[in-house]
Amino acid sequence: MLFGKLLPREGNFFEMFNQHADRIVEAARAFSQLVANYNDPHLREKYISDVDNAERAADRVTHEVTKTLHQTFITPLDREHIHSLINGMDDVADLIQDSAEAMALYDIRSMNEEIHRLTDLSVKCCERLSDAVKLLGNIANPDNVEAAIKTCEEIDRLESDADRVLRAAMSKLFREEEDVRELIKLKAVYELMETISDKCEDVANIIEGIVLENS
Repeated sequence: MLFGKLLPREGNFFEMFNQHADRIVEAARAFSQLVANYNDPHLREKYISDVDNAERAADRVTHEVTKTLHQTFITPLDREHIHSLINGMDDVADLIQDSAEAMALYDIRSMNEEIHRLTDLSVKCCERLSDAVKLLGNIANPDNVEAAIKTCEEIDRLESDADRVLRAAMSKLFREEEDVRELIKLKAVYELMETISDKCEDVANIIEGIVLENS
């Protein structure tokens, strides 16, 4: 199916999906820098701001996709797929911002190994999600179909890794942390961070469905 021929010039959904995916990766990498430089108050503030800016830019793309969807008679994908995909992607950006804000709101004092590992997995999930999204524009190509499915499977494996890290982090937290307030704060942060990979997996499932239905 030649999606490009069906797509009105004023409604380039694939381009907007790509733009949103870029903002997700931008937010994830800024979050990673926040974690890496957390002990520096000035850099901490800078990277929290960078995450916020990327999330707001993603919101603008989401709004534009929704607006264009209402204005476009013929769409390159099923309308429900477009709606589910862009909203799922926006949830990823929101969760990254929520994780950054939680660290400040809960007054997390320092980054530990578990937070670093969850951050690394979140960034990898977001990067692979972006790769999968950018294959959607030409899923008439069998090579792109295969690449998209493999990328979605990789996201699923990364999400499983994040699940294991979360379980190990919780076990260690409840065995070793004697300060109840710290335990509650870290538990909340761990769980929030793990939902980033969960949501990436949800979006990957949407992408896989789109690919299989339209290839």
